[in-house]
This record gives sequence, C-alpha cells and structure tokens, in this order.
Amino acid sequence: MLFKLSFLKKTKTENRNQIVYFNFVTMKKMKNIFALLVILTSISCSKSNAQKTAFSKEALSETLLDLNDKQVAFKTILDENKGKNMVIEVWASWCGDCVKAMPKLKELQATHPNTNYVFISMDKTADKWKAGIEKHQLKGSHYMANDQMKGVFAKAIDVDWIPRYIIIDKTGKIALYRAIETDFEQINTVLNQLEKQ
Repeated sequence: MLFKLSFLKKTKTENRNQIVYFNFVTMKKMKNIFALLVILTSISCSKSNAQKTAFSKEALSETLLDLNDKQVAFKTILDENKGKNMVIEVWASWCGDCVKAMPKLKELQATHPNTNYVFISMDKTADKWKAGIEKHQLKGSHYMANDQMKGVFAKAIDVDWIPRYIIIDKTGKIALYRAIETDFEQINTVLNQLEKQ
C-alpha cells in the first residue's frame, strides 16, 4: 500500500510538471499569436487610416444636393473652391458629436477666415438638413449626400465616423484626409502651415 501511495504521489508530481510545462508552452504560443494579431491589426489600421492626396474617380463623379435642390458633382464643388484652402466637414443634424464639435469649428472659422468651409450632410431628408443648418448657424457652402452614411459617396471618401474633416489646399490637393472632432489641434496646425505657403 505504501508503495502504491508513493507511486501515485510521484505520478501526480510528474503530471503537475507536465501540466505546468504544457501551460507554459501554450501560453508562449498564445503570446506569439496575440503579438501577431496586434501587428496585423496595426498594419490594417494604418492602411485604412492612410492619408490620401487625391479623391477617387468615383468620389469626384458623385453628385450632391445643394440648397437650391440641384445636383452638383463633387468635382465641381472642389473646382469652385480652387485657389483657397478649404475645410470639408461631413456631418448630420442628428449627430451628437457633430453638434458638440460646432463651437470648435466656429473658433476655427474665426481663426482662419480666408479658408472656405464646405459642409456635406449625411441627413436622411433635405428638411432636417436645412433645419440643422439654420439651427446651428453654419456658415459656408452646404450640400447633402443623396444616400447618407452607408451610400456610394460616403464609401468613396471613406466615411466611417462623423463629424469628419478633410482639408484641401489651394491647388486642390488633399492636405489632411481624415480628421475627427478630437483632431482640431491637428486641423489648426495644417491650416496654419497652408496659410504660410
């Protein structure tokens, strides 16, 4: 009986060692897999957050609704603003973050009065869009996407969050492709740099 008991103790100890070793190896493999996932995610995010310098043909050919209920090509809007720096804000009247960012935007407009401001709404109806412009007293040029956030135009300019800001320089090149409401310091810095050119 004593022999059996000591054998069992030895076996339990060996089993514990094997389990500990197995857990150690498994954890090491898991750490490697986790590290690989982090690297792949960061590469994926960096590609999706890449700063473009020009709009796609698809984006340029899309039309937007103006305040006179006429369709205007996005390319035409860009061409009309050439020669001046431009801030494009993609927003919606229902968007809480958009409303929260408006005081900062108005500060930006006061700091950079020679910059053109173009607002592109993702509202579902023209009535809500126009009421939002009036309610928030947004100064600038106004357009509405025909197919909201999940539509062709929003996808063509990579809208994944609003408010979204795009800065275009005097030559029509994109100076800042993706900025959100927390990036006003960066937006201001880019505009300051463009004004020195």
